[in-house]
Amino acid sequence: MKSLLILSWLLCVRAEGLHEDISITGCSGSGGEAMDGLDAEQRWYADFVNKRWVDAMPKFADPVTCPGCYEQAVAGQAICQQNLATLIKAFDNPPVQLDAPRSTIYPRDDVQLHVENHLICHVSGFFPAPVSVYWTRNEQNVTEGTSINTPYPSKDGTFTQISTLKFTPQQGDIYSCTVQHPALEQPLTRVWGVAPAEEEQDRPGIGPVVFCGLGLTVGLLGVVTGTFFCIAATKCS
Repeated sequence: MKSLLILSWLLCVRAEGLHEDISITGCSGSGGEAMDGLDAEQRWYADFVNKRWVDAMPKFADPVTCPGCYEQAVAGQAICQQNLATLIKAFDNPPVQLDAPRSTIYPRDDVQLHVENHLICHVSGFFPAPVSVYWTRNEQNVTEGTSINTPYPSKDGTFTQISTLKFTPQQGDIYSCTVQHPALEQPLTRVWGVAPAEEEQDRPGIGPVVFCGLGLTVGLLGVVTGTFFCIAATKCS
C-alpha cells in the first residue's frame, strides 16, 4: 500500500474580497505535487515529469510569473520524501484509507458537427491522488489532444481532477473516458456519443403529441359536459 504525506496545506481567506488562497506540497511513494490555487481554481503547479513550472490560468487571464518557484518546489519534495520515509518507519507503514472516484463526461460547448470542441472527464471524490484517465474514440485509444490537470483538494479531504480531449464531432462517433485508481476494483468508464443524423430526423416532435393530447382532452370534456346536461334535463322533465 502506498503512503501519502501532505507536507503543507495552507489556506488563506481574504476577508475584504471573500477569496480563498490555497497552497499545497505533497508527496507519495510514486510522485509528488506542488500547486497554488485561488477560489478553487489552479493558478500554477510544478510539473515534476517535464521539470518545469506551469501557469495554469486561462489564456484570457493575466499571466502568472513566479521566478524560482519550481526550484523551491523541488526542494520541498526532497523534504517531503524524507519526512514520509520517517513517518512510514515510525508507524510501521500504516494502510491508507481509500476513497473511490466518481466521474462524468460532457462536452465543453454546445455540440455542432464538424466544429472543434472539447470533451471533459470530471473526476472527483477520490483519495489518495492522482487518478489515471484514458480516452477512446470508437473503441480505439486516443492520446493526441488529451490533457489532465494536477489533483485539486476538496474541503472533505478528497481530490478532483479534470481531463480533456480535443475533438471534432462526427456522426456516430462514440467516445469514452476510463478512470483507474487503487480504490476501484475495476476501471470506471463513462461513454459519450454523437447521435446519427437519421436518429434526429426520426425522433417525433413534442408539438403534435401535445396538441393531439390537448384536443382529445377537450373532446372528452365536451362529451362529459353534454352527458351531464342530458341527464339533468331528463330529471327536470
